[in-house]
Amino acid sequence: MIDYLPYFILLALLAEIFGTIGGFGSSLFFVPIAGFFFDFHSVLGITALFHLSSNISKIALFRHGFDKKLVINIGIPAVLFVILGSFLSKYVDSKLLEICLAVFLITISSLLMIFKNLKLKPTLVNSLTGGALSGITAGLLGTGGAIRGLTLAAFNLNVEVFIATSAIIDLGIDFSRSVVYFSNGYMHRHDMYLIPILMVVSILGSFIGKKIVTRFSQNQFKYIVLSLILIVGIITLLQQFPTPFSNIFAKS
Repeated sequence: MIDYLPYFILLALLAEIFGTIGGFGSSLFFVPIAGFFFDFHSVLGITALFHLSSNISKIALFRHGFDKKLVINIGIPAVLFVILGSFLSKYVDSKLLEICLAVFLITISSLLMIFKNLKLKPTLVNSLTGGALSGITAGLLGTGGAIRGLTLAAFNLNVEVFIATSAIIDLGIDFSRSVVYFSNGYMHRHDMYLIPILMVVSILGSFIGKKIVTRFSQNQFKYIVLSLILIVGIITLLQQFPTPFSNIFAKS
């Protein structure tokens, strides 16, 4: 891993920047990127810790407003279901989870690019359902930000309130799954040196993302983000089968 560390750090920084700009959270990029270097269960553990720091950074940078009602309506089912998903991840084959992750990335990015105005109705049922779905996908696959972002988009929040509300919900999700992942044995002592590095990356990436999102059109960046998610999803899927892409990256 040491040989690939500079590339890993750069990719993690880009994941944080694009995650902040797109409003989906960095895990949508970070999980498949980290999957190039680590086994899937280790990725889940590292991502949860990375995301804790990432969300604290976003809350600090976008602290001027969040929607308390949505934090409760989306956050409570998200936390409950991320605990369930985290427990279930121990009993599901990791290769199957990686295939599910790839299909999820390809599907969600394609839908959001094709149906640019795709929105849910701002109802309590959709809030609870969106929170539950984002929670269980975060627990099982390591990322549920796209579903949570789609749910929050129904309420026409401004950019700063959107990001702050999403980050607070995600903080609860990440804290909960970190406890379960630790008990599952996904967090390894030999990977802990990455945590301070990723803390710095999360703060820097969130800061750069904020500077970009306040200067340019969010829709333009969101399309770029979705395009990259689609590409990452395709590569992740191809890696699970015998193809010339299978050995692009060697996991340490």
